[in-house]
Amino acid sequence: MTDRNKASATRRTSAEIRAGHKKHLFGAVANFYQEPTVLVEGHGTTLTDLDGNDYLDFFGGILTVSLGHSNEEINQAVIAQIGRLTHVSTLYPTVPIVELAEKLSRVTPGALDKCFFTASGTEADETAVMMAQVYTGNQELVALRYGYSGRSLLAQSLTAHSSYRAVPTQVAAIKHAPAPYCYRCPFKLEYPSCGVACAKDLDELIQTTTTGRIAGMLVEPIQGVGGFVTPPKEYFKIAQEIVKKYGGVFIADEVQTGFGRTGKMWGIEQYDVEPDMMTMAKGIANGFPLGALVATTPIADSLKKGSISTFGGNPVSCTAAGKVLEIIERDNLTANAEAMGAILRAGLEAIQKKHPRIIGDVRGMGLMQAIELVKNEEAGDRTPNPEATVALFEATRERGLLIGKGGLHGNIVRIAPALNIGEDQIKDGLRILEESFAAMEQA
Repeated sequence: MTDRNKASATRRTSAEIRAGHKKHLFGAVANFYQEPTVLVEGHGTTLTDLDGNDYLDFFGGILTVSLGHSNEEINQAVIAQIGRLTHVSTLYPTVPIVELAEKLSRVTPGALDKCFFTASGTEADETAVMMAQVYTGNQELVALRYGYSGRSLLAQSLTAHSSYRAVPTQVAAIKHAPAPYCYRCPFKLEYPSCGVACAKDLDELIQTTTTGRIAGMLVEPIQGVGGFVTPPKEYFKIAQEIVKKYGGVFIADEVQTGFGRTGKMWGIEQYDVEPDMMTMAKGIANGFPLGALVATTPIADSLKKGSISTFGGNPVSCTAAGKVLEIIERDNLTANAEAMGAILRAGLEAIQKKHPRIIGDVRGMGLMQAIELVKNEEAGDRTPNPEATVALFEATRERGLLIGKGGLHGNIVRIAPALNIGEDQIKDGLRILEESFAAMEQA
């Protein structure tokens, strides 16, 4: 921490900040750890707390800080834009919004070529649902169990996690299909002999729980909050064919999987499927608030009513996003995510072999990897073990590593460091994870 920043930060203690958070923020705004860490500075993959402790960041602000904290190139571009223009709304065209739209139209798959910018992934998903309904004239949509789409009423309807659904109100006709969750197959089958039954079940789901005509299906290529549930390779091709059969459009929610995270620019590209619409946020601007919907021209042009997003396409956020894309392409960070992800995955599987009782599953793609913790895999007991996750969090923080968690029961460790992370940092994180698991087993 720089002397200047340290002097500013230490005017208040960590205990005072924690107390203030508890007193003045909603109780639902939960923090990690039994005694939350007050972070005050970050550079690259290193974060520093108010007490001067350094941590290797293996979660990146929920997959948002895609190119590292305080990235100097992004900072300089943003500072220059702030000096020119900070905000005018979408009522006026600006250079940053148009240039970002041009870049996204170029790098997204298939015929996706028109953009609508928002301030968050929640808004992007909301807009995609509206556009599916407008374009098809149908109202019902299919989402997946374990999926997460945000915190608005519609997003909560799309979300299939009871812990994130505050009210039962359904503002759209959403039907939840079984998730392609091979480790916990809803049909009690094994892949690949299952024939991807979870995908084929969509046909009967639509025939029996809808009017028979749907607006579309909105899915994450890898389910983020759900615990990095990674579908079989055939899943989305089968699903898309069924969705089209019943009049719907196929929407890829790339809020967490986008921008090189899985080893390709877009998660859906791992499945050789071209979506009709794509939503994105998080890693798009390295921490600046921005979301986007990219659609085909026919879908985009089907909206005849007026629409505006006051903060969507903000010049500062768009400038940050443009620089993010420039760096990802220039430095070939999708390839780095694939290469570093392979090292990470091999290390996690090695840890699994050392701790086969508690680690039930390792899954993911690229720099989006998960460890599912259970009661006793060796004895066939796959009961979720959130208590082990809590213990692992405390053990890794004590050793200087920050990780994430997810899953319906909070028993899944999520690991997603910056795309430009190096091999030495990956190995440092793996070493700390192994030491932490060993300490847990000895406790």
